[in-house]
Amino acid sequence: MAQPNYLRDVFGHWQTIFLFGLLGLVLALIISFVQPLKYSSTSRLLILQDVGSGVDAYTASRSEERIADNLSTLIYTSTFFDQVLDAGFSIDQSIFPEDPSRQRKVWGRTVKATVARGSGLLSVTAYHTDINQAEQLVRAISFVLTQRVGEYTSGANVSVRLVDEPLNSRWPVKPDIIVNMSSGFVLGGFVGIAFTILQTERIRRRHQFVHEDFNE
Repeated sequence: MAQPNYLRDVFGHWQTIFLFGLLGLVLALIISFVQPLKYSSTSRLLILQDVGSGVDAYTASRSEERIADNLSTLIYTSTFFDQVLDAGFSIDQSIFPEDPSRQRKVWGRTVKATVARGSGLLSVTAYHTDINQAEQLVRAISFVLTQRVGEYTSGANVSVRLVDEPLNSRWPVKPDIIVNMSSGFVLGGFVGIAFTILQTERIRRRHQFVHEDFNE
C-alpha cells in the first residue's frame, strides 16, 4: 500500500483550509468587538543615579538600567497602586474591584512598564476606555515615581525625571484587531489542516478495509 502524501492532501483541499481560516478570522473579529475599546497614554521617565566620579559610564548606565527594571516591576504592586490612587489625581476608581486578587489583575491589565535596554529610560503606559482617565493614570504614576522613588530604591542619590509628557493615542489600541484577525486566520487554518488530514485518513482507511474485504 502506498504511503499517504499529506502535503498533497493539504494542497488538494486548500478551499476547506481557507474556509476554516476565514471562520477563525470572523470569530476573532467578533471577540475583539465584544471587548471594550481602550485608548492609551504613555509617558517616559529617566532614572538617574549619582554614583560619583570614581565609577565609569558603563557601570553607571547598567546601575540605572537595573533600578529602572526594579521600578518597572514595582509598578504592578498593591502598595504602588494605593499610592497612585492617593496621589490626588482625578482617577475613576470604580473600574478597580474591592477584592484584592481581582484588583491586582485589573491593575496589571491597566498599566504597562517597559525599560529601554542600555539606558535608564522607563516608559509607562496606561489603558482605559476614556482617554482622559488613561492620561490621569499615567500622570499619577509619574508623580509617584518622581516624588517617592526613595521608598523603592535601596541605593542613595537616585532620582526620576519626567522627560516626555503623556502622549495620548488618537485611536483605540486595545484590543489589537489586526493582530487578533491575523492570529484567528492562522489558527483557523491550522484547524483546517488537521481536519483535512483526519478526514482524508478516515476515507483512506475505509477504502483499505473495503479493498481487504473484497480480496477475501
